[in-house]
Amino acid sequence: MFFMESKKITKMFFVIFSFTVLSTGFIHGQSQPSAADLLKTVDENEIYSTIYYEGQMIIEYQGKRFIKTMKAWARSNNDSFIEFTNPEDAGTKYLKKDGRLYVYSPDTEEVMLISGQMLKESMMGSDMSYEDVVSNATLASRYNPRITSSEIFNGHDCWLLELNAKSKTESYTKRILWIDKQNGDLVHYELYALSGAKLKQYTLDEAKVFGSRRFPVKSELSDLLRKNSKTILILDNVILDQPIADSIFSQRNLER
Repeated sequence: MFFMESKKITKMFFVIFSFTVLSTGFIHGQSQPSAADLLKTVDENEIYSTIYYEGQMIIEYQGKRFIKTMKAWARSNNDSFIEFTNPEDAGTKYLKKDGRLYVYSPDTEEVMLISGQMLKESMMGSDMSYEDVVSNATLASRYNPRITSSEIFNGHDCWLLELNAKSKTESYTKRILWIDKQNGDLVHYELYALSGAKLKQYTLDEAKVFGSRRFPVKSELSDLLRKNSKTILILDNVILDQPIADSIFSQRNLER
């Protein structure tokens, strides 16, 4: 996900992006699964060996539209590398490694560690913050789940899985996930603050099958604190579970 709740809600907009990896191995039926089993399925669906993709990040903000293109590589949920290729941002690179996020700017020719308050800032002007992409921990380790209901969302018959944070230090103290009963697709989710305010929402627009996996090739994220704003991620040339050289996830590659 890549830097994305991709594969780990991989975060979803990553792989960068969380956008999240889906799976064809979901067990479905008429009986209601336990909340713990459903959350385990979500976490396991976010596990992959490697991923490469090319994509577009379309940012619509207050009547303006910005299109960014990129190439991205990721390994497990630990290492990610992304390079922007559109003319305005060409040469801007991100490296996520060992739980840290670095950015290289071709304008300054310097590498910067993104940390502290900077993590709350928008990533490349999108609806995703840097904070959204740095966590490696599973949802099950951070949240207590419960199934609240069953609901039709955009034509999908879904379980509604509510996650409440085990720690008040979580950026999103509550998450609500709409999970397709038939194939396990994470078709929608909402993120909430401690106050109860809804902060962000994600919707899956299109998924395709690559090998034995379903994968989101078009999805949308909205930061509800930004007026008239949404970010659409479109992925092309997705390659899963093929070897990627260690050199991709290196400081040297970041500065090259």
